[in-house]
Amino acid sequence: MALTLRSSTLFVNLKDSKSTKTLDDFSGMVCFAQIKPSCRLRVKNSTQEAQLSRERTSLFEVGRNEPREILHGLSGAHSNNGSRVPVFVMLPLDTVAYGGNLNKPRALNASLMALKSAGVEGVMVDAWWGLVEKDGPMKYNWEGYAELVKMVQKHGLKLQVVMSFHQCGGNVGDSCSIPLPPWALEEISKNPDLVYTDRSGRRNPEYISLGCDSLPVLRGRTPIQVYSDYMRSFRERFKDYLGDVIVEIQVGMGPCGELRYPSYPESNGTWRFPGIGEFQCYDKYMRASLEALAEARGKKDWGRSGPHDSGQYNQFPEDTGFFRRDGTWNTEYGQFFLDWYSGQLLEHGDKILTAAEAVFQGTGAKLSGKVAGIHWHYRTRSHAAELTAGYYNTRHQDGYLPIARMLVKHGVVLNFTCMEMRDGEQPEHANCSPEGLVRQVKSATKTAGAELAGENALERYDAGAYGQVLTTSRSDSGNGLSAFTFLRLNKRLFEAENWRHLVDFVRSMSEGGRTRLPESDSSRTDLYVRFIKESNLKTKEAVLV
Repeated sequence: MALTLRSSTLFVNLKDSKSTKTLDDFSGMVCFAQIKPSCRLRVKNSTQEAQLSRERTSLFEVGRNEPREILHGLSGAHSNNGSRVPVFVMLPLDTVAYGGNLNKPRALNASLMALKSAGVEGVMVDAWWGLVEKDGPMKYNWEGYAELVKMVQKHGLKLQVVMSFHQCGGNVGDSCSIPLPPWALEEISKNPDLVYTDRSGRRNPEYISLGCDSLPVLRGRTPIQVYSDYMRSFRERFKDYLGDVIVEIQVGMGPCGELRYPSYPESNGTWRFPGIGEFQCYDKYMRASLEALAEARGKKDWGRSGPHDSGQYNQFPEDTGFFRRDGTWNTEYGQFFLDWYSGQLLEHGDKILTAAEAVFQGTGAKLSGKVAGIHWHYRTRSHAAELTAGYYNTRHQDGYLPIARMLVKHGVVLNFTCMEMRDGEQPEHANCSPEGLVRQVKSATKTAGAELAGENALERYDAGAYGQVLTTSRSDSGNGLSAFTFLRLNKRLFEAENWRHLVDFVRSMSEGGRTRLPESDSSRTDLYVRFIKESNLKTKEAVLV
């Protein structure tokens, strides 16, 4: 018998790196049937070795008359370790509606049934601060999430929950808008310096500035206290599921839930790929921090402002005095500023994760933190786009080892994006190297002893993208992936060819990518997005609205 389901998700912009999809706008027929996979996914190994330290990395000699440089992405041959990598699937961003109820529950139920049949480990959902605490400080509404947890449990799946302290909306493909809680926005309207600000004075409402982390600016509580109270409320509401159904808590630490500054805001066309972005350190709290440090170092002039020659959002490194090949980034002043800018971000992550560790310790749930895969201009000396985002990663210094060390101190998994990307797919003028970046992050987590998990940055369904994830997922040297989360549940995932690729991918990840993929789907778990009529085949249809 083929089980035909009527499902509901939506189309996604292929350029969407965050892919925020709703459960509206699609009603399609899906059914389980036996089909042949269309491809084989092959795995190769990649790793790198580097000698690094927290504040200043050791430098490699690359030539007698050349400056010493870190060679990011050195690779070597290693045999496979064959460890299983569980696969999760991200749910639509509006899985819980703004009213607090579960959105399209019948469609979601059908989707979870299908994912379970494919061998998927579980799903990921955003627990939006702007939804749960929107009615007032410490007034939490978890009811929609409670319904979701029970549904996930019913299907024998696991759940990753993101503590999403950022705004939803304002990035490419965002089809729903979930701002910060109204009461928090009221405080921001009274004091605009509560949010990140660029050199021209643009305010970014995506996330509260780290500059006021320890100040009681949110109705008498500090932002860190607000986040801690929120996580504690979640723990109390779902204590019976933590460690069993809810196996991971991803702690949001910045825009898009990532530990970074909002240096490349896509709303209103402010930034376009592959622009270098801008430093976000011009709210009064961050400026005060910079000024105090400069004065303490006896360099008062260095604290008056951020770099004056760092250009604008959509420029290229060589267009600026700061980021060009031998620019200000590589001077004593540049090193002072970048140390401070990246150090503030590390301190911010440390404060939030200290709170999260205190809340969730002993629950059995893992903690994770997300780091952005900023791969454009990676081949340049300055790595400009990474610098503006707060990652002090240049030709001479590793920016990811300090992050990995900070995370591992709290027992937190580093979740990294762009695992599906290949260098050859990127535009030449953007100087991208996602493969080199992933190798560098794998090396950093190995050196720090941190666990590494991954996501795809763009919505992809082709065998090449899945194959690239398999390539980066494994290593016998101890820096393979502990889990992978696929972006994102939507209509296209259930198209026949796309579903075949997902099923093959999940199977290969479960086998460590060691074995040749089967020529047919013996488990009969593939789905067709069409109505299938077969003689003597009785179909059971569930109408999803």
